[in-house]
Amino acid sequence: MSERTADRDLLPVNATPLEKRLARVCAAAQVLDVPMIRRVWSVDDCPVRLLPYLAWSYGLRVWDAGWPESVKRARIRSSIEVHRRKGTVASVRRVVESFGGDLALREAHEMEPPGTPYTFEVTLNVGGSLPQTEQFQNEILSAVDDTKPARSQYQLVAGTTSTVAVGVLAAAQAITYRRLNLTE
Repeated sequence: MSERTADRDLLPVNATPLEKRLARVCAAAQVLDVPMIRRVWSVDDCPVRLLPYLAWSYGLRVWDAGWPESVKRARIRSSIEVHRRKGTVASVRRVVESFGGDLALREAHEMEPPGTPYTFEVTLNVGGSLPQTEQFQNEILSAVDDTKPARSQYQLVAGTTSTVAVGVLAAAQAITYRRLNLTE
């Protein structure tokens, strides 16, 4: 487009100042970098500073700027699947996996002796390079609360895993669990 036609617009002579400014803004929008827009909407290619906006557009309710980048991207990547299956055991598993934790879930009929209907037990195991803070576990619980069936109550058993090499031929793994009772 030549400079001569770039300065022209199709507005009538009696256009208001607002209409003229809008025409200039719209003309500037024609030079947007379209490949960059595609990158922003890709979970894997989105710049880190724009991830909170991408998470908001995917409908994530639990977000923390202090999470590792891998957790942020995994949470966004799993959000559509979690929303599709919200209120199911699969969605609870998926949301915990997106935080990078391991989960063992037992529903009332799987417990010995059988538990109260519409209850389940979550054994949450967070380890590795993930934050081992109370805030991080509370964020996981908040996401579980948002995803679980509304009628269901659960009991949490929290644990951490650490692996240590002992000697040349042996390895040990220590797991700590603590039972928490949650009531509303």
